[in-house]
Amino acid sequence: MEKENILTFNSAQAPNKIFQEDISEYVAELQLHMALQARNLVPTLTQAGNSREQLLQQTQANVEKLVSRQASARRQ
Repeated sequence: MEKENILTFNSAQAPNKIFQEDISEYVAELQLHMALQARNLVPTLTQAGNSREQLLQQTQANVEKLVSRQASARRQ
């Protein structure tokens, strides 16, 4: 009976865990966007003119996302 309760409890927590991960992903994306806009690293509503600019923007976005997630992990 106790094992059954644990399984029920764990399955009830699964949607919450997925929801929390979705929220964490959204927050990381929002922090990234805000940081990049604050530093004027990417233009507001324009596309990269060529592949070099596109690569630069993507690299900057990836670095900012990594830094943001590391900072979030340290706070928890």
